[in-house]
Amino acid sequence: MNTKNVSGIFLIVRKSLAQHKLSTAVTVLSLALAAGLVMSVFCIRNETYDAFTGGPVGFDAVLGARGSQLQLVLNTVFHLETSPGNIPWEMYQAVKRNPNVVLAVPYAVGDNYRGFRIVGTDKQLFTDLEYRKGDKFKVLPGGRFFDPLKREAVVGSYAADKTGLKAGSKFNPFHGLVFDERTRHAEEYTVVGVLGPTNTPSDRVIWIPIEEFYRMSGHVLRGAGETYESSAGEEIPDKHKEVSAVMLKLKNPQSGFLLDQTINRQGKAATLAWPIGRVMAELFGKIGWVNNILTLVAYLVVVVAAGSILASIYNTMNERKREFAILRALGARRSTVFTAIVLESAAIAGIGTITGYLVYAAIMSAAAVIVRDQTGVALDVLRFEWVLVITPIVMILLGALAGVIPAVKAYSTDVATNLAPMS
Repeated sequence: MNTKNVSGIFLIVRKSLAQHKLSTAVTVLSLALAAGLVMSVFCIRNETYDAFTGGPVGFDAVLGARGSQLQLVLNTVFHLETSPGNIPWEMYQAVKRNPNVVLAVPYAVGDNYRGFRIVGTDKQLFTDLEYRKGDKFKVLPGGRFFDPLKREAVVGSYAADKTGLKAGSKFNPFHGLVFDERTRHAEEYTVVGVLGPTNTPSDRVIWIPIEEFYRMSGHVLRGAGETYESSAGEEIPDKHKEVSAVMLKLKNPQSGFLLDQTINRQGKAATLAWPIGRVMAELFGKIGWVNNILTLVAYLVVVVAAGSILASIYNTMNERKREFAILRALGARRSTVFTAIVLESAAIAGIGTITGYLVYAAIMSAAAVIVRDQTGVALDVLRFEWVLVITPIVMILLGALAGVIPAVKAYSTDVATNLAPMS
């Protein structure tokens, strides 16, 4: 095929697209939605899986009450679930002394402020933990970390943005994990610092000293097996203290295996969730059928979109018979007409797929906002995924395939019949 024929084919395609603007635009829109949906489904699935199973956590394991490892991780790492129970303070001290443990940070949960979880913890969370390799929690200029013996608080960046809390602000916690105006505590806390953004669930948390958490009105301790309520100015004996969980940084993977054997397989007093990524991977395994359904829906949308190309071009064949006959009479070969129709179909698919990137960007941006709002986990909307390259190729091939049937019809156009005078 020479250059003249090629330019002629492209001219036919361009004029046809311009002549049928409305049907082309509708078809392009359906293809854009199909391509955007397919790319979004795969990218969101991969992004969320990686973010929840291998995102920056900083800890290797979680020690908590006997029960579900998944509930323990969701409650302490992602701050999404209710606590499965408490463990005695002495258990926290014992695991802290364990030679396999590099860092042990206690968590106490059970309160909120405007729906954002309040966690009682130790200052070492901020001074010793690297939530991401080489990165520690930092407070914004003008702030500082709380004093362990005062009613002070440090607020995550997202929680601060949504609640309006800033350094110097005062607030009263509310009992429970669900915000209810009727459950307001009498104690007033002062915000002394706002954490810099970390793009982790910690951005949604309000942190207070664990000692002050124990002293909050309505909080009772049962670490010694009996109810104990603290009094103002009175030191709380360790035997009465308890924690919701202990976040652990381990020396090496072998340390996790040894602790798992001791706590989960030989003991009955507590649960060790380790490794955290594996526990979350099990969750995705359980809900994998949801992804399969979404993927199937995306594929069906693509098939429907390919069908719309076929219908759009095929429906114009009758009114274009005379056009094809004239082209044939002017010397165009059957193969030229066939190629022009297939190329036109592929061009519509290509334009639709390129437009689909806009749909993809809109869906991914919305998904990222929703996931960040609900979990604090940040999705990387600019991350490269092979589906972003494969989808356009597949869509264009499907478009070309959809154009074969109308191309065959155009190929078989009878010149003499369609050049006869129209009465």
